[in-house]
Amino acid sequence: MALPPPAAEVARLAVGRAAAAERRKLPEEVAISLTYNRASYAVMMATPLDLEDFGVGFTLNEGLIGSADELAEIEVCRHELGLELRMTLVGAAAERTAERRRRIAGPVGCGICGIESLEEALRPLPPVSSSAIVTPQEIRDALSALSAQQALNRETRAVHAAGYWLRGRGVMAVREDVGRHNALDKLAGALARGGESAAEGMLLISSRVSIEMVQKATMMGAGLLVAVSAPTVLAVRSAEAAGLTLVAIARDDGFEVFSAPERIKT
Repeated sequence: MALPPPAAEVARLAVGRAAAAERRKLPEEVAISLTYNRASYAVMMATPLDLEDFGVGFTLNEGLIGSADELAEIEVCRHELGLELRMTLVGAAAERTAERRRRIAGPVGCGICGIESLEEALRPLPPVSSSAIVTPQEIRDALSALSAQQALNRETRAVHAAGYWLRGRGVMAVREDVGRHNALDKLAGALARGGESAAEGMLLISSRVSIEMVQKATMMGAGLLVAVSAPTVLAVRSAEAAGLTLVAIARDDGFEVFSAPERIKT
């Protein structure tokens, strides 16, 4: 089954600036239904790229499974209105998901829309136990490497990226999507499928830091989350409570540490 391309060219009219061409490449966005054991759980808007990683990472970050082994099968099905990630859970994970099943409206930029329970949306986060430590230069080098590996964004200038850096190996994995939270879910899935632990290095995101980004980072077991834009106050409070090192507004000339600064070797 052929999936929609992750990007496509569209006609455009450039006003007030020089344009090299009359067309521009933009990222695709499709509705993706995530189903477990044939029961609908959520509908997200996402880029049709690395969807198996997205399914595994979303399921892990939602706390529906504790490891990728509990997800027995994942199938991408194309429908007239979008795509379906049809996943099969086994054992206790299947029972937990049946109890928690609810529908989420997931437009780009909002990873917790539609959750009826405020307790579920602001659930306590697992404490971070990572012993990873990084230097300011390593943060700068990692962000530079992340930018160099954003292939889809170079084409479209319209997608976010999430990457994982490990000392001695550099930026090991990068995933892109129109939704910043989708990109982080895809990265979580890629690491889980590859048997890698996010606790050993640092997560890099090309976006601002909202509460769901902190939630996903802690669910991945990460000790450091580095972002190019600013965090929300709730994100900072949540990172502090979990012991996550939150670095934001990270640019060539420096960065700001909002929580758990002990993981930054100055």
